[in-house]
Amino acid sequence: MVFSSLSFLFAFLPLCFLIYFIVPQKFRNIRNTVLLIFSLFFYFAGEPKYLVIMILSIIANYLLALGIGAVKKNSGRIFFLILSLSSNLGLLVYFKYTDFFISNINSVLGANIPLQNIIMPIGISFFTFQGLSYVLDVYMGKVKVQKNLLYVATYVALFPQLVAGPIVRYETVETELGKRKENLTDITWGLRRFIYGLAKKMLLANTLGQVATEIFALDPSARTCALAWVGAVAYSFQIFFDFSGYSDMAIGLGKVFGFNFLENFNYPYISRSITEFWRRWHISLGSWFRDYLYIPLGGNRRGAVRQILNIFTVWALTGLWHGASWNFVLWGVYFAVLLITEKLFLKKILDKIPHVFSHIYALFFIIIGWIIFNSPDMPSALTYTKQLFGAGTAQGLSGNRALYYLWQYKAEFICAVIFSLPLAKALSKKMKNGATAELLRNTGALILLILSVLSVVNTSFNPFIYFRF
Repeated sequence: MVFSSLSFLFAFLPLCFLIYFIVPQKFRNIRNTVLLIFSLFFYFAGEPKYLVIMILSIIANYLLALGIGAVKKNSGRIFFLILSLSSNLGLLVYFKYTDFFISNINSVLGANIPLQNIIMPIGISFFTFQGLSYVLDVYMGKVKVQKNLLYVATYVALFPQLVAGPIVRYETVETELGKRKENLTDITWGLRRFIYGLAKKMLLANTLGQVATEIFALDPSARTCALAWVGAVAYSFQIFFDFSGYSDMAIGLGKVFGFNFLENFNYPYISRSITEFWRRWHISLGSWFRDYLYIPLGGNRRGAVRQILNIFTVWALTGLWHGASWNFVLWGVYFAVLLITEKLFLKKILDKIPHVFSHIYALFFIIIGWIIFNSPDMPSALTYTKQLFGAGTAQGLSGNRALYYLWQYKAEFICAVIFSLPLAKALSKKMKNGATAELLRNTGALILLILSVLSVVNTSFNPFIYFRF
């Protein structure tokens, strides 16, 4: 089940709202139980046979955190921590990387080990990281051990962010699990935010995603230089509006239920460096790797050589986290090289030159990164990147088909540019709060909802990119 489906919008969500808000606010545990039941059903509808995996993961992390909290000796705490790391990462490695490892062993050693063809549970990377972060935070003393299994289960399984993030830390919702007060103002804001995300997904990400899919699927000999650029830009917009749209919907639904999830995107395409880009893109994942891997490895505290090694390690694993393929590792290493280069000397230059040039620099390398990310393998990524510069293209620099796409989808491309910028946010801030401003916001949201629902009804192209992670 996905947020942009009729069954979710007109059956699951209304029924969840109805039952949840029928329960009086003072009965917090009952409301949490309602949320948990609907969240488990939400996951069951998408992955029936793997629901037990998620439940066992929740119970294991709950018990291991209790173990850490119960023992006094550091050796005992480390024992439970190692068990948590082993169980969570072992689960992730088995389902996500078994065939990747087997295929590489076969390739390097000439072995003939059969692939297991293991189907990966939806969202395993997200709910595993959430459960693991809870145990790690208990171990580090950032949060108290939660003895109520209902609270831990609700935190991990909460359906708004269950299968595609953002990765919510337990400390973010620790208090709200037991003491939150839903109100009409927050509910209205949350529903509007959900609609904005749905519109991003249906009206921009899906439409431009079709353009990107068609162009990337072409035989390289049929792609012109201009067409390659159109496809790369279309995919850059698709992945942004797809994932930020999902994050908007998750944050909005969280607000409806009284939770304040942290922002996951902050207009990343206005960045003037790769360093700034990764402070603005998928913020929850970046902070997760920073706090639980980069800093424990030593961060920048052990000299320049160790810092460079740490950056390479973190980004190689960040790439691998996105998928069991060497092109994802290459994607991570690619950004590691750029980040290290900026730290060594380039960032100082970028800060001094006119902003327009540093912005062009950032966008250029971001787009190249998305080509690597979206390509099935490294040779395909290299071929596509070369075509951006006219090498191996069909007709040199001509681009009749590119002009067709730009003209046919001109409204979507223009809107994608506009909504990649903080223009709407600035305009909203300038609007005086009051009945008129609220009416305008709600009317705009209603129009977007109608257009989005019409798109849901009329389109069969409706992927969520980050569901596969």
